[in-house]
Amino acid sequence: MSRNALSTYLTDHLAGATAGVALARRAARHNDGTPAGRRLEQVAHEIEVDRDALAAFMSELDIRASWLKNATAWIMERVSRLKPNGRMHGDTSLLRMHELETLSLGIAGKQALWEALRVAPESAAIANLDLDDLHERARSQRERVEMERIAVARAALSLSPDAPRRPADEASATLAGR
Repeated sequence: MSRNALSTYLTDHLAGATAGVALARRAARHNDGTPAGRRLEQVAHEIEVDRDALAAFMSELDIRASWLKNATAWIMERVSRLKPNGRMHGDTSLLRMHELETLSLGIAGKQALWEALRVAPESAAIANLDLDDLHERARSQRERVEMERIAVARAALSLSPDAPRRPADEASATLAGR
């Protein structure tokens, strides 16, 4: 991979991580005061730590973050908030499910980044990254987000208007006990 291609790849992932931190914080706020909210706040913190690790890695390689890509990602994350996703009807379960799906996909992209760097030619900068730890943390983040997403999906996608809507935390506990 050329230096230019590596720079583009890493700056794209950094921009995605910038949007990911904002999205993870928003998902945590939408579940504020619940065990799910606390779990999502922890995931948001970890995503921020991962973003900082990527930024430090880029700095070691003398690759500067793209203010344009980061600003665009930040703006697009905010624009995505305009989509009502059922809020007009007072039901936020679809909104929360969509946030968690997007977050899960972003974390999968981060896993792909760490996997790609694992197979990249060895360099001093890559040697300074604990890619096994970063990959495992991403796997864990995705698992936790997926647990919350599935719990919300049960309520959001229920076809029966009379079906009881189990709180996400009760459904999460059910999934965790499988």
